[in-house]
Amino acid sequence: MEWTEEGIVLAARRHGEGAAIVSVITRGQGRYAGLVKGGAGRRQAGRFEPGNRVIATWRARLAEHLGHFACEPMASPSALLFDKPLRLAALTAATSVAERALPEREPHPGVHDGLTRLIDSLLADPDPVWQARYVRWELALLAELGFGLDLSRCAISGAREGLAYVSPHTGRAATADAGAPWQAQLFALPAFLAAAGEAPSESADATRSGLALTGHFLERHVFLNRTGGEPAARGRLIARLGQGGG
Repeated sequence: MEWTEEGIVLAARRHGEGAAIVSVITRGQGRYAGLVKGGAGRRQAGRFEPGNRVIATWRARLAEHLGHFACEPMASPSALLFDKPLRLAALTAATSVAERALPEREPHPGVHDGLTRLIDSLLADPDPVWQARYVRWELALLAELGFGLDLSRCAISGAREGLAYVSPHTGRAATADAGAPWQAQLFALPAFLAAAGEAPSESADATRSGLALTGHFLERHVFLNRTGGEPAARGRLIARLGQGGG
């Protein structure tokens, strides 16, 4: 068994004497793990930083085996973001979330493509743009896994304007007026998520509100059934928001 495809490194952990088990996501193969000989050594370790792009070749005698990876480096966003701690935290959080949430060997091209666009945004866009894209990427991940939220209209009145809240139970939106009696039990819906298109985040507080929303449903539907729960890297990103530092 063998395949070759461009991929994004999600994680790498040391295995034995100098080897590493590397996890990548590709468009056609999904999240895949493989053994890299010498992958934890000084010469190769740098290419397996989360978010790095590689051309990955996976080989195994049988499909059910762990298999071996040979990876040629393409780009190293983690190195380019080294002096931008908030963006680097977002990159690490996104790859950790994908690693924890996605079933192994199950293609999810939408998640892969969204992660690619998010990485490009981290490298080039101002904070309000990439922060909004990060939250939307988590929303898209939930939808891809079958747990999409309905933020298009009010679940009570059917209105499409003035959406302000989201039910923690149904994942459906409500307007400020319709949701007022239950305000204390609802999540705030930041304006950039209620807006159509690619509206930027208004502030770090708005981004945190968006992450509180997606985090609730990720925990409820995804992380609760995964060893380790929510990745620590996601919590570190939330803690860094508002501290500045790019």
